[in-house]
Amino acid sequence: MMSDVRNPAKPRGLAAMLGWRRLVVTLCGTSFVGLLLSPGWHGGFIAVFARATSIGFAALLAFGLLEQWPRRLPRWIARWVLQVVAVAAAVPISATILYASTAPAGGPPFWQVEGSLEGFMYLTVLGVMLAPWMALGALVRQKDALARHQALAFDLERSELARQALDARLRLLQAQVSPHFLFNSLATVQALVDTRSPQASAVLRTLTAYLRAAVPRLDEPVTTLGRELELVEAYLELMQLRMPDRLQFALHVDAAARSLRCPSVTLLTLVENAVRHGIDPSEDGGRIDIHVERAGARCTVRVVDTGLGLGSGAGGLGTGLATLRERLQLSFGDAARLDLRARSPRGACAELELPAVEA
Repeated sequence: MMSDVRNPAKPRGLAAMLGWRRLVVTLCGTSFVGLLLSPGWHGGFIAVFARATSIGFAALLAFGLLEQWPRRLPRWIARWVLQVVAVAAAVPISATILYASTAPAGGPPFWQVEGSLEGFMYLTVLGVMLAPWMALGALVRQKDALARHQALAFDLERSELARQALDARLRLLQAQVSPHFLFNSLATVQALVDTRSPQASAVLRTLTAYLRAAVPRLDEPVTTLGRELELVEAYLELMQLRMPDRLQFALHVDAAARSLRCPSVTLLTLVENAVRHGIDPSEDGGRIDIHVERAGARCTVRVVDTGLGLGSGAGGLGTGLATLRERLQLSFGDAARLDLRARSPRGACAELELPAVEA
């Protein structure tokens, strides 16, 4: 009389009442009774097993019936109490019906036959002692299974809500990054137009071509270092058109790192920060060197500039870097690290360490 723990919810219908696990446990219980009584039973094990099984199935039906009906109970009575009481009551009732229906026609009632009465008493006493405890065991197992099922459902729901919150947060942060870069680029074109620079037209054409390739990638939460490097190179070429005499750059890239996973516009943010806070404010300009190296399970990215250094403006901590730190935390947790330090005699170095995860 054990519930089917694969479905911890209360079962419905005859098939659920007679689930195979319940049938197996009931047969085990009646087999135990049969083995216990068979040495002194007329007809041996088969005879006592048949009677014990009939009584056991009657108790099983009572257990399942009270499990489903009535649908609602008064608050002062628990359903499990009704089930245990019904199982205990089903044993003597079913035993009485069984012995009365199998008594010889025209003969005395079974309680007047010494052998029949003795067998009835043995089966009834053992059944009343055993069946309620089996019912209690089934109820405890059912409650435990239901608790595990609910805990798992709650965990899955919390995980799904956490995932949705993370996705929403990443989209929000990505929305902050994209306009930040676009507005800075448009401000560059505006500055050239305001000063009537002959480079304005060329820069505008380069910017248009760059944005046509770059904007679709800005909406991707995750990309590869290879794609990031393509965007960075295009961005630096655009900036070099704007200040050809004040910006030099070089890329030193480990080919094994190009396929690694990377949050979108991560490297671009570091390079843009170096241009805005290091190279652009310096009268002499400077140089940007980008190093990407893979070493086992880690990947290191360094953006080194010879610009004004961390003592200028906001110390190099612009909106882009502040947002990037949060995006890295959301994507990699504590497995990613971003450091920004000054260089001597001038300039800055942004060093990023990421897990080497293939995209």
